[in-house]
Amino acid sequence: MGKLIVIEGTDGSGKSTQFQLLTQRLTRENRAFKRLEFPRYAEPSSALIRMYLGGEFGSHPSDVNSYAASTFYAIDRYASYKQDWGQWYEQGGLVLSARYTTSNAVHQASKEQGEQQAEFLKWLYDFEYDRLGLPRPDLTIYLDVPTDFTEKLMRRREQDTNTQADIHEKDSDYLAACRRTGRAAAQFYGWTVIECVKDGIMRSIDEIHEDIYAHVAKLLEE
Repeated sequence: MGKLIVIEGTDGSGKSTQFQLLTQRLTRENRAFKRLEFPRYAEPSSALIRMYLGGEFGSHPSDVNSYAASTFYAIDRYASYKQDWGQWYEQGGLVLSARYTTSNAVHQASKEQGEQQAEFLKWLYDFEYDRLGLPRPDLTIYLDVPTDFTEKLMRRREQDTNTQADIHEKDSDYLAACRRTGRAAAQFYGWTVIECVKDGIMRSIDEIHEDIYAHVAKLLEE
């Protein structure tokens, strides 16, 4: 089997930027890899995700329970694995993914509390990895940013790109819950956490990238 590296974090944590920098660096190093980004909004397998995020099942994230919403995303990942990258990975290829099963752990587990949250986290990995047969990541890097910073970054992104927030992004309480849950999930699963804010100031993009690359390079040397 190959190696699977996942970049994860709450909305507005800079995942896309860091994922782009990492793929560019590995390309310069002439490393062969498959690049994945979830959800795959342009594909038929993401139809339920688009309906969910667009508010067709309710205007608040809690209107769809954590287990139901998780299956929407899992279907998209399963289709991607079967159609796009499964054979590459099974033959020993390197795969880089922006979001993965890990996103369900951050977003959907936030709908559960206490023992129910731990039960969900156990169910999630069993469902996607053991039942559906998706690969487990060899390295999950979680970008942690306090919610007040992520909200400012997202509002700025909306203005710069003239886009509208989905039901996750516009709900401040939900974003705060996801941040707490993300840290809990990182501890539960053993993810690698990178703190993106130091002494109340956002660290530079390049500084965060170097932290990420150090972990990736170590894995690739094994």
